[in-house]
Amino acid sequence: MPGPLQVTPRLTIPEVELSWRFSRSSGPGGQSVNTTDSRVELSFDVARSPSLPEHLRVRALAALAHRLSDGVLTVAASERRSQLQNREAAEQRLAELLGKAVAPPPAPRRATKPTKGSKERRLEGKRQRSELKKSRRVQGD
Repeated sequence: MPGPLQVTPRLTIPEVELSWRFSRSSGPGGQSVNTTDSRVELSFDVARSPSLPEHLRVRALAALAHRLSDGVLTVAASERRSQLQNREAAEQRLAELLGKAVAPPPAPRRATKPTKGSKERRLEGKRQRSELKKSRRVQGD
């Protein structure tokens, strides 16, 4: 389980850069919820990580600005009963968040004009709607 965190096929975060914290969970677990530290917090210092290339760091800091606390991204997992399952869930969440944050922005949309057929279909729909409304009118006094 412990090991590097695979974010993208080309980006891996070493285990030494990840910080784990465990605490009592408020979720399911019956009597054992009061005795086991099954809640997991996983933290990663985005701002000072040596494994993030500079261009990805800038992209991640901009995308995750609302989630960072002093440059550190923290995710928590407490929905499972076992600490191991919560660790896996936290790792997966962190990888997804970082993966989306470092992804390149989509290519800008190229403006296109409506096709002749789409214009004709739109106008035909408007004509039909107009005829329908005309047929509902009360014939004048």
